[in-house]
Amino acid sequence: MTMTSRTLTALICTHNRSSLLLRTLHYLNMARRPQGWRVDILVVANACTDNSLEDLVQFHEKNRDSLPLNWIEEPTAGKSFALNSALPLITSELVAFVDDDHRVDSEYLASICAAAEEYPDAELFCGRILPDWDGSEPAWIHETGAYRIYPLPIPRFDQGEAPLSLTPEIAIPGGGNLFLRTEWLSRIGPFSTELGPTGHDLEGSEDLDWVLRAQDLGARLQYVPSVVQYHYVDLQRLRLGYLIKKAYKRTVSTTALKAVSEENRVPRYLYRKLGEYLFFALTALSTGRRRFYLVRTAAALGEIKGYRQRRATVKPLSNKKH
Repeated sequence: MTMTSRTLTALICTHNRSSLLLRTLHYLNMARRPQGWRVDILVVANACTDNSLEDLVQFHEKNRDSLPLNWIEEPTAGKSFALNSALPLITSELVAFVDDDHRVDSEYLASICAAAEEYPDAELFCGRILPDWDGSEPAWIHETGAYRIYPLPIPRFDQGEAPLSLTPEIAIPGGGNLFLRTEWLSRIGPFSTELGPTGHDLEGSEDLDWVLRAQDLGARLQYVPSVVQYHYVDLQRLRLGYLIKKAYKRTVSTTALKAVSEENRVPRYLYRKLGEYLFFALTALSTGRRRFYLVRTAAALGEIKGYRQRRATVKPLSNKKH
Protein backbone atom coordinates (compact mmCIF):
# COMPACT_ATOMS: atom_id res chain seq x y z
CA MET A 1 0.00 0.00 0.00
CA THR A 2 1.39 3.40 -1.02
CA MET A 3 1.11 6.15 1.59
CA THR A 4 0.22 9.65 0.44
CA SER A 5 2.94 12.20 1.15
CA ARG A 6 2.20 15.29 3.17
CA THR A 7 2.96 18.55 1.38
CA LEU A 8 4.87 21.77 1.98
CA THR A 9 5.22 24.83 -0.28
CA ALA A 10 8.07 27.30 0.14
CA LEU A 11 6.81 30.71 -1.01
CA ILE A 12 9.25 33.39 -2.19
CA CYS A 13 8.30 36.92 -3.26
CA THR A 14 11.05 38.69 -5.19
CA HIS A 15 11.65 42.10 -6.73
CA ASN A 16 14.71 42.75 -8.91
CA ARG A 17 17.15 40.64 -6.90
CA SER A 18 17.88 37.90 -9.37
CA SER A 19 21.28 36.87 -8.01
CA LEU A 20 19.99 36.67 -4.44
CA LEU A 21 16.90 34.77 -5.60
CA LEU A 22 19.08 32.13 -7.27
CA ARG A 23 21.11 31.89 -4.07
CA THR A 24 17.93 31.29 -2.06
CA LEU A 25 16.76 28.61 -4.50
CA HIS A 26 20.15 26.91 -4.32
CA TYR A 27 20.07 26.60 -0.53
CA LEU A 28 16.46 25.42 -0.49
CA ASN A 29 17.47 22.61 -2.81
CA MET A 30 20.54 21.81 -0.73
CA ALA A 31 18.47 21.41 2.42
CA ARG A 32 17.73 17.88 3.64
CA ARG A 33 14.41 16.59 2.32
CA PRO A 34 11.90 15.62 5.02
CA GLN A 35 10.89 11.96 4.90
CA GLY A 36 7.22 11.42 4.04
CA TRP A 37 6.76 14.96 2.74
CA ARG A 38 6.63 16.41 -0.77
CA VAL A 39 8.13 19.89 -1.02
CA ASP A 40 7.73 22.41 -3.84
CA ILE A 41 8.65 26.06 -4.41
CA LEU A 42 6.45 28.90 -5.63
CA VAL A 43 8.08 32.20 -6.64
CA VAL A 44 6.17 35.44 -7.20
CA ALA A 45 8.06 37.84 -9.48
CA ASN A 46 6.79 41.20 -8.26
CA ALA A 47 7.08 43.94 -10.90
CA CYS A 48 10.50 42.60 -11.86
CA THR A 49 12.42 44.49 -14.53
CA ASP A 50 15.73 42.64 -14.15
CA ASN A 51 16.60 39.10 -15.30
CA SER A 52 14.58 37.31 -12.62
CA LEU A 53 12.13 35.61 -14.99
CA GLU A 54 14.82 34.54 -17.44
CA ASP A 55 16.94 33.23 -14.59
CA LEU A 56 14.01 31.25 -13.20
CA VAL A 57 13.55 29.57 -16.59
CA GLN A 58 17.25 28.73 -16.80
CA PHE A 59 17.36 27.47 -13.21
CA HIS A 60 14.39 25.21 -13.91
CA GLU A 61 15.94 23.86 -17.10
CA LYS A 62 19.31 23.17 -15.49
CA ASN A 63 17.92 21.64 -12.29
CA ARG A 64 15.28 19.14 -13.39
CA ASP A 65 15.99 16.93 -10.39
CA SER A 66 15.54 19.78 -7.89
CA LEU A 67 12.44 20.61 -5.89
CA PRO A 68 9.45 21.28 -8.17
CA LEU A 69 9.54 24.98 -9.05
CA ASN A 70 6.68 27.17 -10.25
CA TRP A 71 6.43 30.91 -10.62
CA ILE A 72 3.89 33.61 -11.36
CA GLU A 73 4.10 37.32 -12.07
CA GLU A 74 2.44 40.09 -10.08
CA PRO A 75 2.73 43.39 -11.99
CA THR A 76 1.59 45.67 -9.15
CA ALA A 77 4.64 46.71 -7.14
CA GLY A 78 4.40 45.89 -3.45
CA LYS A 79 5.15 42.77 -1.42
CA SER A 80 1.59 42.56 -0.10
CA PHE A 81 0.24 42.44 -3.66
CA ALA A 82 2.69 39.62 -4.44
CA LEU A 83 1.71 37.63 -1.36
CA ASN A 84 -2.00 38.12 -1.97
CA SER A 85 -1.63 36.84 -5.54
CA ALA A 86 0.08 33.67 -4.37
CA LEU A 87 -1.90 32.64 -1.31
CA PRO A 88 -5.07 31.47 -3.14
CA LEU A 89 -2.91 29.22 -5.34
CA ILE A 90 -1.39 27.21 -2.51
CA THR A 91 -2.97 23.82 -1.94
CA SER A 92 -0.29 22.13 0.17
CA GLU A 93 -0.77 21.29 3.82
CA LEU A 94 1.88 23.75 4.97
CA VAL A 95 3.28 26.96 3.50
CA ALA A 96 6.58 28.54 4.52
CA PHE A 97 7.57 32.13 3.75
CA VAL A 98 11.16 32.60 2.59
CA ASP A 99 12.57 36.03 1.74
CA ASP A 100 14.55 36.31 -1.47
CA ASP A 101 17.66 37.49 0.40
CA HIS A 102 17.68 34.61 2.89
CA ARG A 103 19.78 31.46 3.05
CA VAL A 104 17.99 28.55 4.70
CA ASP A 105 19.73 26.19 7.08
CA SER A 106 20.51 22.66 5.91
CA GLU A 107 17.83 21.28 8.29
CA TYR A 108 15.28 23.98 7.44
CA LEU A 109 12.75 21.86 5.51
CA ALA A 110 13.03 18.85 7.82
CA SER A 111 12.65 21.06 10.91
CA ILE A 112 9.47 22.65 9.55
CA CYS A 113 7.82 19.32 8.92
CA ALA A 114 8.96 17.91 12.26
CA ALA A 115 7.47 20.95 14.03
CA ALA A 116 4.12 20.50 12.29
CA GLU A 117 4.04 16.94 13.59
CA GLU A 118 5.36 17.75 17.08
CA TYR A 119 2.95 20.64 17.74
CA PRO A 120 -0.42 19.53 16.32
CA ASP A 121 -2.24 22.19 18.36
CA ALA A 122 -0.27 25.08 16.83
CA GLU A 123 -1.53 26.74 13.66
CA LEU A 124 1.18 29.35 13.10
CA PHE A 125 4.93 28.89 13.53
CA CYS A 126 8.06 30.97 13.36
CA GLY A 127 11.76 30.25 13.48
CA ARG A 128 14.96 32.18 13.91
CA ILE A 129 16.35 34.78 11.49
CA LEU A 130 20.06 35.41 11.97
CA PRO A 131 22.36 37.79 10.07
CA ASP A 132 24.61 35.87 7.69
CA TRP A 133 27.84 37.39 9.03
CA ASP A 134 31.01 36.51 7.15
CA GLY A 135 33.60 38.61 9.00
CA SER A 136 33.62 41.52 6.55
CA GLU A 137 31.21 43.54 8.67
CA PRO A 138 32.51 46.34 10.95
CA ALA A 139 33.14 45.50 14.61
CA TRP A 140 30.57 48.00 15.94
CA ILE A 141 27.71 45.92 14.53
CA HIS A 142 28.36 43.32 17.23
CA GLU A 143 28.31 45.89 20.04
CA THR A 144 26.21 44.66 22.98
CA GLY A 145 26.81 47.52 25.39
CA ALA A 146 25.05 50.82 25.98
CA TYR A 147 25.54 52.03 22.41
CA ARG A 148 24.40 48.98 20.47
CA ILE A 149 22.40 49.88 17.35
CA TYR A 150 18.73 48.93 17.20
CA PRO A 151 16.77 48.19 15.17
CA LEU A 152 19.56 46.23 13.55
CA PRO A 153 20.15 47.18 9.90
CA ILE A 154 20.12 43.44 9.16
CA PRO A 155 16.86 41.81 10.33
CA ARG A 156 17.15 39.41 13.24
CA PHE A 157 14.60 37.41 15.19
CA ASP A 158 15.96 35.16 17.92
CA GLN A 159 14.05 34.13 21.03
CA GLY A 160 16.66 31.69 22.23
CA GLU A 161 17.40 27.99 21.94
CA ALA A 162 14.24 26.64 23.58
CA PRO A 163 10.83 26.19 21.88
CA LEU A 164 8.31 28.72 23.08
CA SER A 165 4.63 29.57 22.66
CA LEU A 166 4.62 33.23 21.62
CA THR A 167 2.10 35.91 22.47
CA PRO A 168 2.21 39.57 21.38
CA GLU A 169 3.42 40.47 24.87
CA ILE A 170 6.54 38.32 24.36
CA ALA A 171 7.41 39.05 20.71
CA ILE A 172 5.82 39.48 17.29
CA PRO A 173 7.78 37.83 14.46
CA GLY A 174 8.02 39.34 11.01
CA GLY A 175 7.21 37.44 7.85
CA GLY A 176 10.71 36.34 6.92
CA ASN A 177 10.56 32.95 8.64
CA LEU A 178 6.90 32.16 9.18
CA PHE A 179 5.15 28.91 8.32
CA LEU A 180 1.61 27.81 8.95
CA ARG A 181 -1.13 25.33 8.19
CA THR A 182 -2.53 26.42 4.85
CA GLU A 183 -6.16 26.14 5.96
CA TRP A 184 -5.54 29.30 7.99
CA LEU A 185 -4.66 31.44 4.96
CA SER A 186 -8.30 32.12 4.09
CA ARG A 187 -9.19 32.68 7.75
CA ILE A 188 -6.53 35.33 8.28
CA GLY A 189 -7.18 36.99 4.94
CA PRO A 190 -4.92 39.07 2.71
CA PHE A 191 -1.91 41.11 3.72
CA SER A 192 -2.52 44.83 4.09
CA THR A 193 -1.48 46.65 0.91
CA GLU A 194 -1.49 49.93 2.83
CA LEU A 195 1.09 48.67 5.34
CA GLY A 196 3.26 46.67 2.96
CA PRO A 197 6.50 47.92 1.36
CA THR A 198 6.84 48.77 -2.31
CA GLY A 199 9.98 47.46 -3.98
CA HIS A 200 12.80 47.61 -1.44
CA ASP A 201 11.26 50.44 0.55
CA LEU A 202 12.31 50.35 4.19
CA GLU A 203 8.80 50.79 5.52
CA GLY A 204 6.43 47.88 6.02
CA SER A 205 4.59 46.29 8.90
CA GLU A 206 2.11 44.20 6.92
CA ASP A 207 3.66 41.01 8.30
CA LEU A 208 3.30 42.10 11.93
CA ASP A 209 -0.30 43.12 11.31
CA TRP A 210 -0.99 39.75 9.66
CA VAL A 211 0.44 37.80 12.60
CA LEU A 212 -1.57 39.88 15.08
CA ARG A 213 -4.77 39.25 13.11
CA ALA A 214 -4.03 35.52 13.10
CA GLN A 215 -3.60 35.51 16.87
CA ASP A 216 -6.74 37.58 17.34
CA LEU A 217 -8.57 34.82 15.47
CA GLY A 218 -7.20 32.21 17.87
CA ALA A 219 -4.13 30.95 16.01
CA ARG A 220 -1.52 29.59 18.38
CA LEU A 221 2.00 30.73 17.49
CA GLN A 222 4.85 28.32 18.17
CA TYR A 223 8.47 29.45 18.09
CA VAL A 224 10.73 26.68 16.75
CA PRO A 225 14.43 27.58 17.13
CA SER A 226 15.61 24.73 14.90
CA VAL A 227 13.96 26.40 11.88
CA VAL A 228 16.68 28.82 10.83
CA GLN A 229 17.11 31.29 7.99
CA TYR A 230 20.17 33.53 7.52
CA HIS A 231 19.64 37.04 6.22
CA TYR A 232 22.06 38.27 3.56
CA VAL A 233 24.36 41.01 4.86
CA ASP A 234 24.56 43.96 2.48
CA LEU A 235 27.46 46.10 3.69
CA GLN A 236 25.76 49.17 2.21
CA ARG A 237 23.14 48.77 4.93
CA LEU A 238 25.78 49.32 7.58
CA ARG A 239 26.46 52.91 6.53
CA LEU A 240 25.21 55.70 8.76
CA GLY A 241 22.75 57.11 6.20
CA TYR A 242 21.03 53.75 5.83
CA LEU A 243 20.93 53.21 9.59
CA ILE A 244 19.18 56.55 10.09
CA LYS A 245 16.73 56.01 7.24
CA LYS A 246 15.83 52.50 8.38
CA ALA A 247 15.33 53.56 12.00
CA TYR A 248 12.98 56.33 10.88
CA LYS A 249 10.92 54.40 8.34
CA ARG A 250 10.68 51.16 10.29
CA THR A 251 9.50 53.00 13.39
CA VAL A 252 6.86 54.87 11.38
CA SER A 253 5.51 51.50 10.23
CA THR A 254 5.54 49.72 13.58
CA THR A 255 3.95 52.69 15.35
CA ALA A 256 1.00 52.32 12.98
CA LEU A 257 0.18 49.03 14.72
CA LYS A 258 -0.20 50.66 18.12
CA ALA A 259 -3.53 51.74 19.52
CA VAL A 260 -3.87 55.51 19.60
CA SER A 261 -3.85 57.24 22.96
CA GLU A 262 -7.11 58.32 24.55
CA GLU A 263 -6.28 61.92 23.69
CA ASN A 264 -5.63 60.85 20.09
CA ARG A 265 -2.38 62.80 19.92
CA VAL A 266 1.37 62.33 20.06
CA PRO A 267 2.47 61.56 23.64
CA ARG A 268 4.37 64.52 25.06
CA TYR A 269 7.23 62.37 26.31
CA LEU A 270 8.20 61.65 22.70
CA TYR A 271 9.12 65.29 22.10
CA ARG A 272 11.24 65.28 25.25
CA LYS A 273 12.92 62.07 24.16
CA LEU A 274 13.59 63.52 20.70
CA GLY A 275 15.23 66.61 22.21
CA GLU A 276 17.41 64.55 24.52
CA TYR A 277 18.58 62.21 21.76
CA LEU A 278 19.40 65.10 19.45
CA PHE A 279 21.34 66.91 22.18
CA PHE A 280 23.38 63.80 22.99
CA ALA A 281 24.08 63.24 19.28
CA LEU A 282 25.34 66.80 18.79
CA THR A 283 27.55 66.71 21.87
CA ALA A 284 28.90 63.16 21.55
CA LEU A 285 32.69 62.91 21.55
CA SER A 286 32.97 59.30 20.34
CA THR A 287 31.87 57.91 16.99
CA GLY A 288 29.95 55.04 18.57
CA ARG A 289 28.00 57.30 20.89
CA ARG A 290 27.20 59.76 18.08
CA ARG A 291 26.04 56.94 15.79
CA PHE A 292 23.80 55.54 18.51
CA TYR A 293 22.08 58.83 19.31
CA LEU A 294 21.64 59.79 15.65
CA VAL A 295 19.84 56.48 15.07
CA ARG A 296 17.73 56.97 18.21
CA THR A 297 16.87 60.51 17.06
CA ALA A 298 15.67 59.12 13.73
CA ALA A 299 13.60 56.47 15.51
CA ALA A 300 11.99 59.08 17.76
CA LEU A 301 11.09 61.17 14.71
CA GLY A 302 9.61 58.05 13.12
CA GLU A 303 7.52 57.35 16.20
CA ILE A 304 6.15 60.89 16.18
CA LYS A 305 5.36 60.61 12.47
CA GLY A 306 3.64 57.27 13.06
CA TYR A 307 1.41 58.71 15.77
CA ARG A 308 0.51 61.65 13.56
CA GLN A 309 -0.50 59.29 10.78
CA ARG A 310 -2.74 57.45 13.24
CA ARG A 311 -4.51 60.51 14.64
CA ALA A 312 -7.55 59.98 12.45
CA THR A 313 -7.76 56.28 13.32
CA VAL A 314 -9.67 55.29 16.43
CA LYS A 315 -9.34 51.50 16.21
CA PRO A 316 -6.05 49.61 15.97
CA LEU A 317 -5.30 47.80 12.70
CA SER A 318 -5.57 44.40 14.35
CA ASN A 319 -8.84 43.36 15.91
CA LYS A 320 -7.64 43.86 19.49
CA LYS A 321 -5.42 46.25 21.32
CA HIS A 322 -2.00 44.88 22.24
